[in-house]
Amino acid sequence: MLATRVMDALVLLCCALRPGAVIAGYWLGHRVAVAAAAAVAVGGDTAGRAHRKIQHGPCTYTFLLPELAEHQQQQQPQQPQQGCPSGAESLVTNSLQRDAPNAEADRSQQRLQQLEVAMENNTQWLLKLQNSIREGVMLELAQLQHRSMHNHTTAMLEASSNLLLHTAGQTYRLATIEAQVLNHTSRLEIQLLENSLSTSKLEKQLLQQAQDISRIQEKNVLLERRLAEQEGRLAGAHQERRRVQELLSGQGARLAELARRLDETGAGHGRLLRQHAQLASALQETLARLTQDDARFPFRDKEEKNIFRDCGEFIKSGHTNSGVYVIYPSNDTVPAKVYCDMETDGGGWTVIQRREDGSVDFHRSWQDYTTGFGEATGEHWLGNEIIHQLCSQKTHQMRITLKDWEGNTAFSTYERFSIASEKQNYRLHTRGYGGTAGKHSSLGQGSSSFSTRDADNDNCPCKCAQMSTGGWWFDACGPSNLNGMYYSAGQNVGRFNGIKWHYWKGSSYSLRATTIMIRPIDI
Repeated sequence: MLATRVMDALVLLCCALRPGAVIAGYWLGHRVAVAAAAAVAVGGDTAGRAHRKIQHGPCTYTFLLPELAEHQQQQQPQQPQQGCPSGAESLVTNSLQRDAPNAEADRSQQRLQQLEVAMENNTQWLLKLQNSIREGVMLELAQLQHRSMHNHTTAMLEASSNLLLHTAGQTYRLATIEAQVLNHTSRLEIQLLENSLSTSKLEKQLLQQAQDISRIQEKNVLLERRLAEQEGRLAGAHQERRRVQELLSGQGARLAELARRLDETGAGHGRLLRQHAQLASALQETLARLTQDDARFPFRDKEEKNIFRDCGEFIKSGHTNSGVYVIYPSNDTVPAKVYCDMETDGGGWTVIQRREDGSVDFHRSWQDYTTGFGEATGEHWLGNEIIHQLCSQKTHQMRITLKDWEGNTAFSTYERFSIASEKQNYRLHTRGYGGTAGKHSSLGQGSSSFSTRDADNDNCPCKCAQMSTGGWWFDACGPSNLNGMYYSAGQNVGRFNGIKWHYWKGSSYSLRATTIMIRPIDI
């Protein structure tokens, strides 16, 4: 029974150990089995002895239990005696009866003591073995954990190394791209600086040209004033000539009468002839002066007797040739030279703008656009003040003729056209659009104020006149500007500050020629 309890304890001890200690358990089982065999060897052969099997996972442990010789004899069949108990009780009774001899009891007691000593030694050894196994298992677990952490650390280091390599490659590519962008930006800055310098030079040249043109315009105004004075003097000279002619006609009649009387009387004939010669000489001198004045101021008598306010009045009076005429757009006596188109659509058109060769700079000041500039026979702007005076006298219509660099021609018409006074920034008013230069009008919708490089009256935060290099009726820069920069053939595409009419050729196409004309609606 003691051996059985020992084996049960060993089995429980082995089962309590981890699977990693299976080999140690096997070795322990082997030691116990040897000890048990040694203990049994005193009693005799192992055949037929009792044993105990323990299944633990994939391992099976078999332990041989020691038995007494007397117990083997008890297993032999015996007849129950009368008055004695049968079965297990008889076995116990027989065993106790056989253990009665003192010698046998001493031997059993000795073996039992030996087994107890061996059991105590084995128990101590098992405790030491258990501690050793635990230390080994803990050491092995620590090593496994260390190796696992080392492997994990190695994998993390490899991943970090790969990530660093990838990051270094990306950083190098980003640095390369940044260097390229910086180089491109540097080139652009250099180019912008060069463009700025060239623009500054051009602005200085344009300013100098504007100053020269301003001086020339002042001289032209002075000459026009002198011309007006000469025209007034010439009108007086013509009147004097007519009076002299009338006087000479009367004097001729008188001379004829005197000659007749002299012929009749014969007295004073020589004196009268001398007077007649003097009068004839004075008449020749007067006629010569008048002829010289006519050569300097070739104006017709009919024009001097009548004052025309626009080209429509000229065509009504019978003038059918296109050319330069003098008009008086207001009640004052200041005349203005204009070009009258007497052929297009019935004639009577007063030209207020012409572009054809780029010979005149249209990027001018507010004052220049107010008074006008250029020659009536070439590129010019008639002047906003004169245009306003013309529109104030009568209701006008407008016609715009456009030409491109491919030889095509188009036109736009407006049934009503007028501009306000200078106090209202010469605000434009149009309606009744028609023509072949686009389905829609390229002039600003509604009413737009006039803007120049030094007077920004548009509806855009930017300065449209400055950007478009020309004065015009801008709304928010808008789809048109017929006073923009003039570009020659081959350079007229992709120019947003050129002579443009969006709904015919687009906003980046600069036209070859334009003409803006107005006339009264009663023509």
